[in-house]
Amino acid sequence: MTQSPTTTPRIAVIAAYNEDRFIGSVVIKTLEHVDHAIVVDDGSTDQTAVIATHAGAIVIQHEQNRGKAQAINTGLQRARAMNAATVILIDADGQHDPGEIPTLLAPIETGQADLVVGSRFLGTRSRIPRWRILGQHALTLATNVASGVSLTDSQSGYRALSQNALHALRFRPEGGFSIESEMQFLIQQHRLAVKEVPVTMTYDEGPKRNPFSHGMQVLNGIIAMVSQHRPLFFFGVPGMIMLLLGLGMGVIVVDRYNQYETLAVGYALISIMLFIVGVQTLFTGIILHTIRAFLADNGR
Repeated sequence: MTQSPTTTPRIAVIAAYNEDRFIGSVVIKTLEHVDHAIVVDDGSTDQTAVIATHAGAIVIQHEQNRGKAQAINTGLQRARAMNAATVILIDADGQHDPGEIPTLLAPIETGQADLVVGSRFLGTRSRIPRWRILGQHALTLATNVASGVSLTDSQSGYRALSQNALHALRFRPEGGFSIESEMQFLIQQHRLAVKEVPVTMTYDEGPKRNPFSHGMQVLNGIIAMVSQHRPLFFFGVPGMIMLLLGLGMGVIVVDRYNQYETLAVGYALISIMLFIVGVQTLFTGIILHTIRAFLADNGR
């Protein structure tokens, strides 16, 4: 694509680790729809960086593998420095169809959204293995409930960002492959307008990592983000449950005493313990929520 010197560019950010089989074609096809493609070579030991450079990408290399979250952070930092108008996040393994980039960019360029997610589940065009469907739906449900933002495909890495979202989003370096879930928490935090569009994904290659291990990493990341972004939910819900259980056990103690005039010591101790821990956990959530709200208000 060509652009005039006065316009801000469309930029694609591609995190890549040992993807020399696919990166060349991904870059070439992506450059048909954007002005620049930034490939962050995350410590690859193959020819990923060389091939990406020959294909026309701007290549940034990490000396060591630092994980997807840090690779995306690096790419977005360069996109900010280049004053990007819009950014496309697209995988390096050929799973995403670069021909659908205009579909993802359209809601942003018409002012409908700050962030657009390419969903595999809004249409039936992708032939998705059933085990992937079950796993993705489970992670999507967990992310939706935890973040308070509802999407049909929380784990899709095919996304478009507006300039507003580009400057708002920064990911935890240790986030790894939970970056897509983290994005939903940041959407809520920064009050970004989000929209989904249907996309096609290709699954010709087998999984590059153990699906169960990958799912556990994402789930662990979700739990960590709930404690950080929604402390009232994280501490308040279990605190309230323990508090109610303690009160319920207390009712049993009183009922037993009224019937038999004997104190059920075991039930009483459990009731007191649940009540005390529940109150402490609930108030921990309230205090952390208040502190977080105060810091957020003063950070604006």
